[in-house]
Amino acid sequence: MEIFHRILKTAVEGGASDVHLKIGTPVIFRINRQLIAIECPHPNEAWMNNIVQQITPAHLRERRDDEREIDFSYFVPGIGRFRTNLFQQRGQWCLAMRYVKTVVGSFQELGLLEQIRDVAESPRGIVLIAGSTGCGKSTTLAAMIEHINANFKKHIITLEDPIEYVFEDNQCVVEQREVGLDTLSFHHALKHVLRQDPDIIMIGEMRDSISFTAAMSAADTGHLVLSTLHTTNAAQSVSRILDFFKADEREQIRRQLAGTLQAVVCQRMTNTLAGGMTPAFEIMINTPTVKKLMEENRLDKLPAAIETGNDDGMINFNQALFNLVKEGKVSEKEALAKASNPQALEMNFKGIFLDEGRRILA
Repeated sequence: MEIFHRILKTAVEGGASDVHLKIGTPVIFRINRQLIAIECPHPNEAWMNNIVQQITPAHLRERRDDEREIDFSYFVPGIGRFRTNLFQQRGQWCLAMRYVKTVVGSFQELGLLEQIRDVAESPRGIVLIAGSTGCGKSTTLAAMIEHINANFKKHIITLEDPIEYVFEDNQCVVEQREVGLDTLSFHHALKHVLRQDPDIIMIGEMRDSISFTAAMSAADTGHLVLSTLHTTNAAQSVSRILDFFKADEREQIRRQLAGTLQAVVCQRMTNTLAGGMTPAFEIMINTPTVKKLMEENRLDKLPAAIETGNDDGMINFNQALFNLVKEGKVSEKEALAKASNPQALEMNFKGIFLDEGRRILA
């Protein structure tokens, strides 16, 4: 275990976000989204099997052997916590471990917009943090919870698989429940959570219709529900939610969603000129205009509502990337690579802006 922990310590000290271990190949770190091979002995089968046995939580060992892949959290004192996925390839164990910082950064340190602070302070409704894998959704969600924890007296219950960030009670009472350890499943936990007197419910990820139906029920009864969703932009999130449901259920769900959704915050990670990374955000607030578009099933008009909704706290990816370039944080090339509409953003860099009718603005 000494060598294994030394690898993890080196990863943390070197700024790696992920560690990959596979039998017979170099240990790989992911640093600023680039894969880098590390000079150390290649893991062999006996060593890897010993690591797998020692780091797997006792309550997951039977499931590990049956399913050949599990998620769990692994903590090393003095080094940190790692969200761990253990899986097999070609009959051999592999590890993919993501470093989870012990202390959640401030909004300013993480590059979070002021609008996200406002969203975190919503009294009720559903708030979704969306984006692709590895874009920092969990970190943004954790920062929102820490902000609430530091400033409001609330009862927060989190449902996670596995627990990533660990929260200490500050102004809030925070109870973190891990699937497999503290509850049988997300569905089982969601069935009982409203009886536990929460003000705020955090669901690690929206995965299916059952999860989202429970979230809407909680929001309907005055609770704030925070969760994540795998989508590439804010407007697409509404369609993704509807895809959870059968065709004959979608109209009712869409109308219910129009009444319970508070905001969608979608993010993409960008490489900075300083050699690090910073998020770009797209934010959709459920304004009367957005609510009406959802009720009338005019979802194709949501991007335009976001683009013109700056006064309500909304921003699209092109606008966010334009701001990052103007602030000197991101290159034009990087911004164009991450833009939803590169052609429009390129025109913006030249000082040309279009209105909804594609007319040039003065």
